[in-house]
Amino acid sequence: MLADGIKRYKHVIWDWNGTLLDDVNIVIEAMNNLLKRRELPLLDIEMYKDIFTFPVIDYYAKLGFDFDLEPFEKLAIEFLSEFNSDKYQFSLHIGVEEVLHFIKSIGISQSILSASQEQELTDSVRKLNINEYFLRVVGLNNHYAMSKIIRGKDLLDNLGLEPNDVLLIGDTIHDYEVSKEIGCDCLLICNGHQSYQRISNCHTRIVKTISNVVGFLKGEVIL
Repeated sequence: MLADGIKRYKHVIWDWNGTLLDDVNIVIEAMNNLLKRRELPLLDIEMYKDIFTFPVIDYYAKLGFDFDLEPFEKLAIEFLSEFNSDKYQFSLHIGVEEVLHFIKSIGISQSILSASQEQELTDSVRKLNINEYFLRVVGLNNHYAMSKIIRGKDLLDNLGLEPNDVLLIGDTIHDYEVSKEIGCDCLLICNGHQSYQRISNCHTRIVKTISNVVGFLKGEVIL
């Protein structure tokens, strides 16, 4: 049975990278290949989660890339070429399909809102065989991962729902910022692209893993 304060949600908007897709280690390896080519200091997972941010151009600057030598746009395309290469095998976080199925089974519809390029996002969702769960899969029209706020507002308008009917689930401060801009509630998961210490500064609810989302919706599990 759902908790009285939670059952009002009619729709869940999911972030993709780090929330549904378990890609943190791949992101780090791909970026380290760019850093090696330029003899820049390499990332480990703790450093990555402490500095990754939106817009990602700020994250690139923290890594030491010199935009006077190489424009950000060139670096972003090089990273995505590395990230999307055939040498990496992508997978969902453990428990994703069970959670998506549970949410669908209780009559809550779902969408994805991502800073990834939309066609690549759609292809990835289909490749991982979870497209049946989503009304809409929404990404950006470029590869530069600037902000999801405008696309989030458009998504909410297209859904025809009131903001208080919607829960946004993500793994970064930017997901929280998007939720505030579009007026919906937010739940953050702390095993994605930013550390618990960073996302805990957001005044919202946090769970440890995606499997805890079911407990959250039942009113059982909050970190």
